[in-house]
Amino acid sequence: MNKRKGVSNMNELIKAYIGKDVIISTGFTSVDGTLVKVEDNWAQLETKSGIKTVNLEYVSVVQEYPRKKNGKRKSMVGLFTE
Repeated sequence: MNKRKGVSNMNELIKAYIGKDVIISTGFTSVDGTLVKVEDNWAQLETKSGIKTVNLEYVSVVQEYPRKKNGKRKSMVGLFTE
């Protein structure tokens, strides 16, 4: 039951990123694109290659895609290291 409660909290946190260009990491892989919709425990992203759906039970990191001063995307090298 605690796991389901954690997913509910994750849904609420991720809803703040709707409409933004984000990177979602599951630990095994990462997906980047525009967050379109969050329902139940699923997030839907619009990527260059189409629509992708991510199960929020496995999400470990969500962040807005970093931008340069001119508005273009920064490179992804070392993106998750701080």
